[in-house]
Amino acid sequence: MYAEFSDNLVTGNEMIDSQHKELIGRMNKLLESCELGNEKTIAVNTLDYLSEYTDFHFSAEEKLQQEINYPGFEKHKAQHEIFKQTIKELEEMLTEEEGPSNAFVQKVQENIVKWFYTHIETFDRSVAEYKFMRENNERL
Repeated sequence: MYAEFSDNLVTGNEMIDSQHKELIGRMNKLLESCELGNEKTIAVNTLDYLSEYTDFHFSAEEKLQQEINYPGFEKHKAQHEIFKQTIKELEEMLTEEEGPSNAFVQKVQENIVKWFYTHIETFDRSVAEYKFMRENNERL
């Protein structure tokens, strides 16, 4: 199951949405690398590629939240830390295995792709809505 950026993932914030599209592309590259003959090195490099952009994206989101004084910042940041821990666990799993197993792929789909969808639809959309409301209230 590959990830897809659909209308229900649109937050309305251009920066966040464009970064989410990039993250989904990187998730799909990871899943694709798992299908290509279970090459451990390719999967490790692709997971690193996803991890690096995740850190960049989370930093940008957290900076935005601080700039707008988002009241749910700490809770949102805690969710980001959970995701980072999941990536570390996946890295350990790959290190211990000869290549990306079916269990690894299942964990990517459950704990990366599905988590990401839920996170965008709840936490990220809330930030975008809060930012929009603040900007529009200042204009009134």
